[in-house]
Amino acid sequence: MKNAMSGKVHNSTNLARRAHSESPGVPQDDHYSSLHAPVLVLNASYEPINVCAARRAIVLVLKGIAMAEEENGHYLHAARLAFRIPSVIRLLEYRRIPHQSRALSRKNILLRDRNTCQYCGEVLPSSELTLDHVVPRSRGGASTWENLVACCHSCNRRKGNQFPGEASMHLMREPRAFNLHTSRHIMRLMGRSDDKWRKYLFY
Repeated sequence: MKNAMSGKVHNSTNLARRAHSESPGVPQDDHYSSLHAPVLVLNASYEPINVCAARRAIVLVLKGIAMAEEENGHYLHAARLAFRIPSVIRLLEYRRIPHQSRALSRKNILLRDRNTCQYCGEVLPSSELTLDHVVPRSRGGASTWENLVACCHSCNRRKGNQFPGEASMHLMREPRAFNLHTSRHIMRLMGRSDDKWRKYLFY
């Protein structure tokens, strides 16, 4: 049994590392996009609790932690295993989800701000965004939910060591802590582009 599980985990690693599209000649960028496509994560009770990348979802399914409820129509291949990319997965065991705010991290700040520069409104990949202290650290600003925002490199350079008003810049919205309500709101916004999510998001 242990060997069988090890094989599944090994295959999941192969899928994540060597995955490619079902159709030949698909550009590498499409392969990357397939592995990083958002997947809705449901608790065992079918309650939506998170969004993760397809790569992570595949690992959870192959480890027997979750099962695919919906698929997005694409395949990943590794060794002798072909796998449909999930669009929605459900945990097989119920997880108690605390209602307090999520951990403060770069990933969660970008998720809260939906990968959008909070000064110019440009939507960018995570690698092309940085975090800005609204009140600069050198002027007493703390690293908190209310003082950190997603920011493109251009706006970050322009703002420098100034308050937004001093640089004639304005925030798109007031930054707040990322709690369960925020998470559900973001899931619903993301679900607008995927019909398979809607029935789980109480449309």
